[in-house]
Amino acid sequence: MSADTIHQQIAEAIPLSKTELDLRTNRQGFGLIIVDEVNGFATVGAGNLAPQTPNEQVSVMVSETNRLAHSFIEQGMPVLAFLDTHESGKPEPPYPPHCERGTGEEELVPELKWIEKEPLATLVRKDCINGFIGSFQPDGSNSIIDWVKENRVKNVLVVGICTDICVMDFVLTMLSARNHGMLQGLNEVVVYDKGCSTYDLPGDVVKEIGLPPSTSHPQDLTHYMGLYFMASRGAQLVNSAKV
Repeated sequence: MSADTIHQQIAEAIPLSKTELDLRTNRQGFGLIIVDEVNGFATVGAGNLAPQTPNEQVSVMVSETNRLAHSFIEQGMPVLAFLDTHESGKPEPPYPPHCERGTGEEELVPELKWIEKEPLATLVRKDCINGFIGSFQPDGSNSIIDWVKENRVKNVLVVGICTDICVMDFVLTMLSARNHGMLQGLNEVVVYDKGCSTYDLPGDVVKEIGLPPSTSHPQDLTHYMGLYFMASRGAQLVNSAKV
């Protein structure tokens, strides 16, 4: 059975509910969170976990993120960007070395580099899949918790890569932290479908390059699964975001 067939069956069995997000008249204390749109994950040929050929889902994600980031900044709304950053020789199992400090893989993709100079933008380097966990500092503080509090963020719009890995882990933990009372004032965690993407490693390619069958990762299917699990835990999914 092909991945496309499985995707269709899953979509029919567990359909996703998506709405439109329009902040043009009511910003509702929104902040934008960008997960790992760095070269090592989103620039063609930039590393072990980067796309090896141009990928439409990734390109749309970067374009939509760039549009939203400009709109948020222009409207005086806060932006936080995670940058996956690992020390050399300290890979993150089960993945091969990636986004090591000093390689350039850990830097924002060229389209988003401008964010670094914006006063309303906060950059957080993390050394693990889960951005919420990676935000804990040596003194016990947490960059995400501090950002939400200092900017009086009531709702977050999340975009980034990979939908079913770093984005999902962060969103699920964010929801748990909110429910546990760690994020006072935070109401909704919203995930923008077209602002997210994941990598493509179909089964035929896995077989061709000699990897174990369990490493298969068909892009559309795993993207859908990531969205489903986030929605099932309480995230709001949107298929349109206007600011």
